[in-house]
Amino acid sequence: MFITKMTKKGQITIPAEYRKKLKAEYYTVEIKDEQIILKPFKQLAGSLKKYAKKGRIEKVIQEEKKAFREALIEKHKSD
Repeated sequence: MFITKMTKKGQITIPAEYRKKLKAEYYTVEIKDEQIILKPFKQLAGSLKKYAKKGRIEKVIQEEKKAFREALIEKHKSD
């Protein structure tokens, strides 16, 4: 078990041992029964890269980023 401190900006550090094991850049965050649950968020475009036509993958990645950004904005509007 690790103990971490939250900064004034609401940031916490995930121990390097855990970051290396999860190998994720994005995480979903949930609260359940007074616990914070972090789960690695798999990016759809990255998982489909080997199936995409050359040149098309960039558009898929941009659309994914846009959808993710819009979802974050919408979520924070309701907070």
